[in-house]
Amino acid sequence: MTVVQEKLINNSQQSKLLDNENVKALLLFLLSLGIFLLFWEMGARMKLFAKGMPTASLTIKELWYWVTHPFYDNGPNDLGIGWNLLISLRRVAIGYSLASLIAVPLGILVGISKIAFKAFNPYFQLLKPVSPLAWLPLGLYLFRDSEMTGIFIITIASIWPTLTNTAFGVANVDPDYLDVSKTLGASRWRTIFKVIIPAALPNIISGLRISMGISWLVIVAAEMLLGTGLGYFIWNEWNNLYIPNILVAIFIIGIVGIILDQIFAYLEKLVSFGKQSS
Repeated sequence: MTVVQEKLINNSQQSKLLDNENVKALLLFLLSLGIFLLFWEMGARMKLFAKGMPTASLTIKELWYWVTHPFYDNGPNDLGIGWNLLISLRRVAIGYSLASLIAVPLGILVGISKIAFKAFNPYFQLLKPVSPLAWLPLGLYLFRDSEMTGIFIITIASIWPTLTNTAFGVANVDPDYLDVSKTLGASRWRTIFKVIIPAALPNIISGLRISMGISWLVIVAAEMLLGTGLGYFIWNEWNNLYIPNILVAIFIIGIVGIILDQIFAYLEKLVSFGKQSS
């Protein structure tokens, strides 16, 4: 038997094992989900939970309604959940993009230069622990506009993970890469763009992934006070004391969060694969 044949057999066996694991994981997930929904349904009907807790069947019914009627518009304070989702995503996209445009170049600078790190690190250590929501009153005072305030808070919240991971990745580039670049006579800028940034890319993408998660987390809380968006939708349903719609919004927030995270997980795999291949 040749080496190629052995590798093909091993790959086939590994693929079968992986398929079996995936099937078992799916079955376990479905079983646990069924048990959870049954417990929820029976517990709500038997009033084992807090008063007014909706049943699983009612919540699923409301979820189906919102999914099939996402874009109705009865005025700015009565929008379908689809419009509110798009509003939240728009705010996140703008604020996150601004934060990335600031954090990545600054992280590269801080990672390359020890002087820059020592100069800017006190600002990072001072501002990084501050809750993003602490900036909300200041944002409202400065901008006098809920849309700009939401974008401002997202920008502040999502800067730090990207900046920190970028600086760490740049500072820990393999010295051998830099030595080879120097030996070949590459300029400083060429070294940065052709060696340092590609080598640090997995860390940069990892920071961007964390920042996206934080952005999506923060915007929902901020919108409870800003009006419109998924956060406002939840707050409005709380004022109406209709819990099923709150649970529906929580589910949709979670699903969108998973999708956004998986996009960056895929990008991480791409850059990691590219790094390993090189």
